[in-house]
Amino acid sequence: MGIQRVTVIGAGQMGSGIAQVAAQAGYRVQLHDLTEEQVEKGLAVISRNLSRQVEKGRFQQLEKEAILSRLDGATDLRKAAGEADIVVEAVVENMAVKADLFRQLDDVCPAHTILASNTSSLPITEIAAVTKRPEQVIGMHFMNPVPVMKLVEVIRGLATSDEVTQTVEALAKEMGKTPVEVNDFPGFVSNRILMPMINEAVYALYEGVAEKEAIDEVMKLGMNHPMGPLTLADFIGLDTCLSIMEILHEGFGDPKYRPCPLLRKYVKAGWLGRKTGRGFYVYE
Repeated sequence: MGIQRVTVIGAGQMGSGIAQVAAQAGYRVQLHDLTEEQVEKGLAVISRNLSRQVEKGRFQQLEKEAILSRLDGATDLRKAAGEADIVVEAVVENMAVKADLFRQLDDVCPAHTILASNTSSLPITEIAAVTKRPEQVIGMHFMNPVPVMKLVEVIRGLATSDEVTQTVEALAKEMGKTPVEVNDFPGFVSNRILMPMINEAVYALYEGVAEKEAIDEVMKLGMNHPMGPLTLADFIGLDTCLSIMEILHEGFGDPKYRPCPLLRKYVKAGWLGRKTGRGFYVYE
């Protein structure tokens, strides 16, 4: 199954990153969001990222222009996905929202189109069940920031075909990524391990074990992590961290995945991390 046209749904941080690496790999890319403002913002982020690469000597100006020429934006779903060979969904981490989107995509996309989700924790089998093509639905979980991070978790649902899996893994490699196949469990591998660590760091802060700076320093200097877990939580978004912990808690029914009350409190306060200017740390 050949891929030539890629559609990315969601022009936020993850979606714009996925669109960028797809265009860099030579694919025609449609970046979709609900409003022109969101689409333009996503395209502007890509342009700025590429300009920094030109400044660093990693790209030539002509290469940047060629990449941008392969990118288009759209707010009409049929226009964005009506000729796609693969659609990669990167919208909010909410099952109801994703299920509604996949129903729409199933209607507007050609019969051969692969429907991929960038979900970080939700079950692919459940997403696939709302479509008439569950064998063509798959998880394609990129890491943040997408242009930098090499890993893509490839998650097969119960019905996902071998051909679709092979096509998606080949696409990931074309994008300069390393695909790793995992099974369809809550949180997959990455967030099943990462999020409980972050949650435990929040508990350590909540219980007064140490100040936030000390918790982060211990993990950076003692475990050689590039950033501490509380800084990382702010980078990911505390609302996203909470959502994933809730999915793990519900999916496994194990109290070890219970979200820390302090994490809930910060999310209710609107302190979501870097994107709101305040999380565990304050940002200008």
